[in-house]
Amino acid sequence: MTTLAAPLTKQYPDNSIEKKAYGIAEKFKDNLPIMNDRNRLGFNLYRYLKGEGDTPEVIVKTARFTLNGITKEELAKRLNEEIEKVKKELQEVSQK
Repeated sequence: MTTLAAPLTKQYPDNSIEKKAYGIAEKFKDNLPIMNDRNRLGFNLYRYLKGEGDTPEVIVKTARFTLNGITKEELAKRLNEEIEKVKKELQEVSQK
């Protein structure tokens, strides 16, 4: 019996909300050593950027991430800073 090749994964464009949200999560790979934690964070940030999800403070408090070298409060603060950068970028793109 043989195994089929994995299906191709569609990559999001660099200026998409999805790519930006998951990019923020990857910036914290040293603080969130478990890949699944980063994926959950990226998904929650994506929902927040779309206006459907919780704030970073709530995400960090309820998601039970395994943190390394950072407190929940510091992570939430840094996430807010990154989100503000992304919101500005998205506004600039939408104005063009």
